[in-house]
Amino acid sequence: MTLLTRLLMAGCALLLMTAAATAKDNPEVTWDRQSLIVGGRRVVPVMGEIHYSRIPADEWDAEVKKMKDGGVTIIATYVFWNHVEEQEGVFNWSGQRNLRRFIETCKKHDLPVVLRIGPFCHGEVRNGGIPDWMFSKGCKLRSLDSMFLGYAEKLYRQIYSQIIGLQWKDGGPLIACQFDNEYRGSGDYLMALKKIALQTGFDLPFYTRTGWPELTKPVPFGEMLPLYGDYADGFWEKSTDETAGNYYKAFNFKRFRSSTAIGTDLLGEQKENVTKGDDNNPYFTCELGGGMATAYHRRPYIYPEDTYSMALVKLGSGSNLLGYYMYHGGTNPESTTGISLNETQRTLGTANNDLPVKNYDFQAPLGEFGQTLPQYYTLRPLHLFMHDFGELLAPMEASFPSPQDLKKGEDSKLRWSIRSNGESGFIFINNYERLQNLTAKKNVGLEACGVKLPKLTIPTGCMAIFPVNINGIKYATAQLVAKRDGKTYMMQVKGIPTTIALQNGKTLKNVKAMGLEKPVCQDIYLLSQQQAEHLFLSEKTRVNSEELTTATPVVTKMKEAGPLRTIVKGKAKVAEAPSEEEWQQAAIYKIELPSAEADSSLSTLHSSLLSITYQGDCARLYAEGKLIADHFQYGRPFLYGLWRLPTNTKELELRIMPLQNDAPIYLPREADKTPGERVKRIEMIGDTF
Repeated sequence: MTLLTRLLMAGCALLLMTAAATAKDNPEVTWDRQSLIVGGRRVVPVMGEIHYSRIPADEWDAEVKKMKDGGVTIIATYVFWNHVEEQEGVFNWSGQRNLRRFIETCKKHDLPVVLRIGPFCHGEVRNGGIPDWMFSKGCKLRSLDSMFLGYAEKLYRQIYSQIIGLQWKDGGPLIACQFDNEYRGSGDYLMALKKIALQTGFDLPFYTRTGWPELTKPVPFGEMLPLYGDYADGFWEKSTDETAGNYYKAFNFKRFRSSTAIGTDLLGEQKENVTKGDDNNPYFTCELGGGMATAYHRRPYIYPEDTYSMALVKLGSGSNLLGYYMYHGGTNPESTTGISLNETQRTLGTANNDLPVKNYDFQAPLGEFGQTLPQYYTLRPLHLFMHDFGELLAPMEASFPSPQDLKKGEDSKLRWSIRSNGESGFIFINNYERLQNLTAKKNVGLEACGVKLPKLTIPTGCMAIFPVNINGIKYATAQLVAKRDGKTYMMQVKGIPTTIALQNGKTLKNVKAMGLEKPVCQDIYLLSQQQAEHLFLSEKTRVNSEELTTATPVVTKMKEAGPLRTIVKGKAKVAEAPSEEEWQQAAIYKIELPSAEADSSLSTLHSSLLSITYQGDCARLYAEGKLIADHFQYGRPFLYGLWRLPTNTKELELRIMPLQNDAPIYLPREADKTPGERVKRIEMIGDTF
């Protein structure tokens, strides 16, 4: 069997795995230009990125389970070189750097793993993950330089030592690895990395690379699957304008698979060139923006609609694997050398942006401390649909009745696409674009597979998938969500009356959602959006913010802010974050934490999330003089999981830098743009999860 047709693993095959799986238990998996095929059935997986070394090891089990509950069926994670070999020759695989333990945790939850093994990863890590000491070796990084490849081999051998017995062929969850990241040179370099990996002992079902930017020389077909991405906004844009860049293209249905907006600070201008041979590979993504990080100079605020719209558009454009970056945020680990592990303009590599020292929340569906943002739930019906109807959807080709080159804010045409096999299909609708006010589209005629839907008004912000000739349904103006135990679950589309026309000739109009209690016809259950978002979740998982208990710690201002600093533009010609010296001029507050005994509304201090709402530029949190968290103010609260504190911690120190008039930074609409600084509210949220 050739490499092209070797066994590979897809997330939707998870139901066929057990914790004690062996290679013979794994279903045969192949792929073709359309999709993964598992045990003879096509599947459409959901891949979610989480960085194990950015989360304490004792939290992995709960967080991986949350990802699975959210509909994730494959875990993706970087192995950051400078997280494990910060000092030359000293590899650290302990604690939250324990890769083997993390992979075993994923195996426990029947989730396969894709490792992104570098050597260069980026991920907003110092130098893109390449250790500082590598820059003094005199070799050309990320090249065929024999010295550099020698160091890459040492890294790969160390990674291999962590995954022995955990590869797919051994019955383990490790199914693939990615070589380097966002590489734009010759594919010979990527092939050299693959050769090293194979010689080291990697023997995986398939291998990947980022499908952007275009390589100067392609890798041979079948050696590495290209995976693509798109984002709603980018912290890396040098502009401080609200909708800088061409991220609007992520909201248009189009045949072009890649993005010309990712990493423009590193990659420069990119063209929409369809790489020869792309259509012979399945269309997968690995970096669909689950959120976005905040840089000091640019702080996008991501909405749940942004993520959902991009995901729906990618699916409607023909993608058969949605991979989110990030799906779970994190916190940069402690350095073993005393240097911070975040990307800054002063670091030796990827020195284009100042990122927080600790915070990598990314506004992901699951945040830095495992807290849920609305898109965690918003995305679930789509993920359930991909799981239950993937076999039907996967071979359907995409067609584009609306223009593929709509400009930013273009409002004259409805964005929609069709995926069909000629006889049955799905109509994808997206009347949403980030920070643009797309109007309702009236008297819209939709047609697919010879079936005309009644004229509709598509509301502003509407995103939907309508079935045509699917499972006894001729058409419906509601969205299929799941099919389990002979029951079909559909979701109402807000603002559109529900019509269900059955293939037996019966048509139901203005159908009202009756939830799980009663089918609206035959075995079809119509759910509200909220019911669909929580379908199959346990009550514990379904806790919402209105049900949480809170307590207010005592806050005392200890020091007024000193003279305002001079904000300078750094190496990348964007505003620099405050230096350590400048932080000495910050306002200082003392936060006294109540104990569970003192406040009966809290079950325990170690189940509480500290939430800080403040006016200012940026803030830091210290415990016993040690920096534990930081935040660039952008409209969402500054959070910290108090369970990560030492048991006897009684108080914290909060420092806030005042916001200055006309600072050269992009603040979103939600940010408090009032100059100066003050604490607006601090509370402890108990029973968060």
